[in-house]
Amino acid sequence: MTLTELTRPAEALQKPDGKQKKRAPSGSPSARKPDPLPLTEKQRVFPDKRVVFESRRKTVKGLGGEQIDGDTGPILNQGGGSKPPGTSDGGKGGGGGGGGGSSGFHKRAAPDQFLQQLNSGTRVVKRNLMFVMILTCATNLLVLSIPIYLFQISDRVLTSRSLDTLVMLTAVIVGAVVLQAIFDAVRRFILMRTAVEVAVRLGAPVLSAAAHASLHDNGRQYQTLGDLQQLRGFLTSGTLISFLDVPFAPLFIFAIFLVHPHLGMIVITASVVLMIIALINQKVTAKPFAEANLAQSKANMHLDSMSRNSQIINALAMVPEAVALWGKDTADSLRAQVRAQDRNIAWAAVSRASRLLTQIAMLGWGAFLAIQGEITGGMVIAASIIAGRALAPIEGSIEGWNGFILSRSAYGRVRALMQNSVQRFEKLVLPNPEGRLNVERLLFVPVGTKQVILNGLTFSLNPGESLGVIGNSGAGKTTLGKMLVGSILPTSGNVRLDLMDLRNWDTRQLGENIGYLPQDVQLFPGSIKANIARMRAGANDEDVHRAAMLADVHDMIAMLPHGYETMVQADGSPLSGGQKQRIALARAFFGNPRLLVLDEPNSNLDTAGDRALANAIRHASQNGITVVVITQKPSLLSVVDKIMLMADGNIGMFGHRQQVLEQLAQRNKPGGNLPPASGGAGGLPNV
Repeated sequence: MTLTELTRPAEALQKPDGKQKKRAPSGSPSARKPDPLPLTEKQRVFPDKRVVFESRRKTVKGLGGEQIDGDTGPILNQGGGSKPPGTSDGGKGGGGGGGGGSSGFHKRAAPDQFLQQLNSGTRVVKRNLMFVMILTCATNLLVLSIPIYLFQISDRVLTSRSLDTLVMLTAVIVGAVVLQAIFDAVRRFILMRTAVEVAVRLGAPVLSAAAHASLHDNGRQYQTLGDLQQLRGFLTSGTLISFLDVPFAPLFIFAIFLVHPHLGMIVITASVVLMIIALINQKVTAKPFAEANLAQSKANMHLDSMSRNSQIINALAMVPEAVALWGKDTADSLRAQVRAQDRNIAWAAVSRASRLLTQIAMLGWGAFLAIQGEITGGMVIAASIIAGRALAPIEGSIEGWNGFILSRSAYGRVRALMQNSVQRFEKLVLPNPEGRLNVERLLFVPVGTKQVILNGLTFSLNPGESLGVIGNSGAGKTTLGKMLVGSILPTSGNVRLDLMDLRNWDTRQLGENIGYLPQDVQLFPGSIKANIARMRAGANDEDVHRAAMLADVHDMIAMLPHGYETMVQADGSPLSGGQKQRIALARAFFGNPRLLVLDEPNSNLDTAGDRALANAIRHASQNGITVVVITQKPSLLSVVDKIMLMADGNIGMFGHRQQVLEQLAQRNKPGGNLPPASGGAGGLPNV
């Protein structure tokens, strides 16, 4: 069997009478594996590469003939996606490769379950804390070595004057102290590495969840990364160590009871008093700490806004006003923090005084019991040391209560973000789209408002067609553009690409087959090459150059001092506004997308830039790319196939370019009237 036969559809391998070839029985001479084909290195299929089959409008039932393995197999498609072949119905049919041309058909994308990832990270923390608790138990048991040593020195060594007893006792206690230090260090090492593992496991999911949630909000979810940092800090803090030591306080109290019940009752009373102080401290500091955190979050948002709009702030002399806005929220945060910290410090002082009074009571009453002959002097000293060790973690927990409250609130925000974020389930990776766009009864009402931005829009575009969307400001054009690329979701209705709703496409595959130029152009810190390649490390230079040529920006980039390696800062410097827009246009063309949405692409362009943009739209149509251009300038209307006029969230006109232009000209004439509605898209006039 030849290579041509192997790559031929199954229908071509049928016999003339219509019956398909039968497979030879296993073990027969004709069923043995064919000899390896003499393929070149580039033609061989390797495990880390995906086999690409050209997607056609006609269904391919599979490969006929014998199974392929070893050195035999279909030749890898060397080229990226190209313009889909035409079909008999006049549409721009055929599959065609967005994202480099690989279809990956019938492979599933991994699900993105944010809550499961959070629970996985939480289980890791709990497992590590279990081991830390075992080490904490051993550490607290070894803490008793010092009081026991003092007790033995006072009551045995000094009375017996035995050097052998002193040496052996000292050696044992030194070993216990060394082990205690090792166990304490190991548990701190584990906590430190647990904090690192939390960042590793939850950093990317939290950022992804924040990115998804920010589509429906103002971007404040990105501050949840700071909450994750707060959790890491708490895991390595002394407050957590104190919290872990508190459960072993009853062990020390029991040891004091063994010395004398009266001393044990003193410690129990002190422990109850410290617990009551801790509860009161939590009650009186929770609300002001929450107010401080909320105000500080607002101040951080103002600070972020100032950093993004620094040029406007300086140009319009808005520095005092911007500082005042930030200062107001910061002052509110500081006032609440001072109020909370004052209360926390006051109750911490009461806690410290209670512990010192407990030490005095232990020594005083212990001395009385020693005078009565019920205990020895060594027992008094040992009981006092053990009491201090029992009460120290309780006092430390009270002093670090602020950190615990902040960390608990931070964890609550992280969990709320992960729970409320849209769960991205496992999705089938479909054949790359052709570019057929269908918008069905699209309605959008922002959350928390009753204002209708888009009101039941319905229209469709065939692959390779271009549409110009015009209308007054506030007509809903930008909102429509965002919905066409899936960056915001409609209240009701559907946006379909090749008949599949955008929400049912695999997110990565959809992004690789869509090009988007937003109204507010932002570039990432890095080279022009990296920005065009959408910051993908393994991007092919040929694809970058092809995107630049399609966008007609290659000549402009060539004039820059370092060409494609010119470094761009976060604010876009050293590029001008028009240059940034053209680079972003090339980024939209990267990967041979099948749908291109351009929102005010010529807002910052000069005459030469307008011509380059018009050429880019022509290139897109010639390559079978469906283009939607949102514009206010008539210069781009001459290169689109259809025009849609939007007014107050509705479609005022929709049709072929010349027809719509004639209707607009008729309406602009004195006394001109539009024809009545003729049942077009969405029940609106179809011209």
